[in-house]
Amino acid sequence: MTPLPLLYVCARPQRDAAVAEWASFRDGLGVRDDDLVHHDLVREPLPADLERYAAVVVGGSPFNVTATDKTDEQLRLERDLERLAAAGIEGRTNVMFTCFGIGVVTRLLGGVVTLEHPEDTGPAEIALTAAGQADELFGILDPRFQAYTAHKEGTAAVPPGATLLAWNDACPVQAYRAGTGLWATQFHPEPTADAFVARMRVYREAGYFDADAFDEVSAQVRTATVEQPTLLLRSFAARAVAA
Repeated sequence: MTPLPLLYVCARPQRDAAVAEWASFRDGLGVRDDDLVHHDLVREPLPADLERYAAVVVGGSPFNVTATDKTDEQLRLERDLERLAAAGIEGRTNVMFTCFGIGVVTRLLGGVVTLEHPEDTGPAEIALTAAGQADELFGILDPRFQAYTAHKEGTAAVPPGATLLAWNDACPVQAYRAGTGLWATQFHPEPTADAFVARMRVYREAGYFDADAFDEVSAQVRTATVEQPTLLLRSFAARAVAA
């Protein structure tokens, strides 16, 4: 029996960044091109037939949950992500939300997304909670590890019904699990240093960092040792295949 493919759900309007992010997830998950289907949620609604996929990964986005001037495009995209989150929480699929997506899930669960926990662009140290060390995905990671971050908003506290898996001083909620099939990370689990710097070029003027400090921030990215998040993605892919 042929294994089902994984589904990458793209929430980035910038096509170059979207294609590069798909490639980063493909490499991080350790799958072939045909085994990770690319779905552009910015331009197409969420597929109704999620049972065709072994699991789903949701990429990042320049959108913000806290924005007050959302376009119809963003509002529809957020509703679709909420439907996907509900499917994961209820165990109808396995899904990993990242970056912007954790905010959508937090709001769905009744939590608070705030601008009080922005993160610098570059490597950050993440710490696992006791629950994170016992989690079937996160438990393979070191208790403290490096990951790439770049965000303007964050989750204020672990939302109702979720289990906190990882945190750091800058952002108290770096990852959590909800229900039987949903994991969410604030940090980016997929990019290599080169991929992250390439993404920085796309969003250089977007306010995540001082555009004039691009070379300095890039150097910090390239000199960091960021290896653990890829293990998380490999663990997620292995769980999907075994399910």
